[in-house]
Amino acid sequence: MTWATAAGLTAGLAGWLLVAPGARLPATRRPLERWVGLIAVAVGVALLVPSGWLVPAVVLAAACLGGRALWRRRAAARQADVRAARLAEVCDLVAAELAAGATPDAALAEAAHAWPELRPAADTCRLGGDVAGALRALAEAPGADGLRMLAAAWQVSHRLGAGLSTSTRRVAQAVRRDQATRRVVAGELASARATARLVAVLPVVALLMGSGAGGDPWSFLLRTPAGWVCLAGGLGLGFAGLWWIEGLAREVDR
Repeated sequence: MTWATAAGLTAGLAGWLLVAPGARLPATRRPLERWVGLIAVAVGVALLVPSGWLVPAVVLAAACLGGRALWRRRAAARQADVRAARLAEVCDLVAAELAAGATPDAALAEAAHAWPELRPAADTCRLGGDVAGALRALAEAPGADGLRMLAAAWQVSHRLGAGLSTSTRRVAQAVRRDQATRRVVAGELASARATARLVAVLPVVALLMGSGAGGDPWSFLLRTPAGWVCLAGGLGLGFAGLWWIEGLAREVDR
């Protein structure tokens, strides 16, 4: 077996481990499979990449992983915003169904039809279980904090006979107020995030300008040990700054 064949088989194994098992294996086994996939990718890179390019390849691969982590964090924040908006709409829907004379389990089933994430709570209500506990469990998802208020309203209504329709509508109003506050905070943080991204891009612009001026900074960064140190340090500091800004933004959001 040639080195190229071994590298190809390793890359194929890595792709299968990183992509396919996510839909086939239990969640408890996924972290182990991902680690095995990362090791397989590392072995494939070591076999495919010439020795002179191995260090830059490792540094750039680490940078890609860092960029993917940042992108996933921003995607999770956007998903939380979408979830909060859907929650307000669903609370209005439940309040409207209750005001129209529907039973609580029918109103919650209709809400679960509009927003499938509520399906566990609707099934719990249909089976006569602890609906408030199910709603609190669903509130652990990012952006679903308002479900804790809905759980409290449901519990109070169940124990004291208070009007669930009015309480649910007030929950929707509270969720919308929280959304408005989040939008204000996001607007205030937009300039800081934009500045951080600009500072992260400036080194690339400087390299392009150096190449246009007749220099050869890319060869220095990618072909010399001193350049490897500069490349790794620059990327590390850049990602550290971006993570720091995102960390500050998350603390403000909390």
